[in-house]
Amino acid sequence: MKVGILAGGFGTRLAEETEIRPKPMVEIGDMPMLWHIMMHYHHYGYREFAIALGYKGDYIKRWFNDYNELTGTMTVNTATGRVKRHTRSLPDWSIDLVETGLKTGTGGRIKQLIKWMGGNGPFMLTWGDGVSDVDLDKLYRFHRAHGKLATMTAVRPPARYGHIEFDGDRVVEFTEKPQAAEGWINGAFFVLERGVADYLTSDDEMFEHAPMRHLAADGQLMAYRHNSFWQCMDTLREKKVLQQLWDTGKAPWKTLEGE
Repeated sequence: MKVGILAGGFGTRLAEETEIRPKPMVEIGDMPMLWHIMMHYHHYGYREFAIALGYKGDYIKRWFNDYNELTGTMTVNTATGRVKRHTRSLPDWSIDLVETGLKTGTGGRIKQLIKWMGGNGPFMLTWGDGVSDVDLDKLYRFHRAHGKLATMTAVRPPARYGHIEFDGDRVVEFTEKPQAAEGWINGAFFVLERGVADYLTSDDEMFEHAPMRHLAADGQLMAYRHNSFWQCMDTLREKKVLQQLWDTGKAPWKTLEGE
């Protein structure tokens, strides 16, 4: 089963980083967000990816080419140009880098990616700007059990500020930026059937707007509730939160020793 990743948006709310590169290529711990997402899927056995490109898609193509060519120790013979690589260990991935248009909406990008998924079964899909410790095996089993067209991972968003519990004027508990106690939002990490394509009518539309509303109205959208870690990277502040978690060895999305 293939994994689709949307990596074509402009990332305007993270303009400090995205003027020179697309948001999924902003680095956390010297590796781009896109790599972190793919490593999470890799942990659960996924090896085939289709990445929807748009804004600065050439940057993503060059990175994957360089990742393959320049990772690890090598010996170069300057006279012959021959390169010998030593002890290189890279994930065994097959990656389709699909040009889906500069201004295409998420719905249009998904519709184009479906053509690259192969077969007739379901596929995984996520955005290229968020990490989580969601159990992908449980997510998939949940999807197969209900028999509907779409499963969305629902998450509780992290609170923006610290949370205080009082006893009168005395502080009895303080939690620094806890997960919000109420409310659920779209955390991406979808499982979709091919029939979702019937709800995608325009390259300009956003999947989160009319298509998801219509899926819900038809009883075809189910929510897998994930109560543990999830964090998007829409702003510089959120980028710094993820970087701090990585630097302190407390990154919940880190699933492999090689990360």
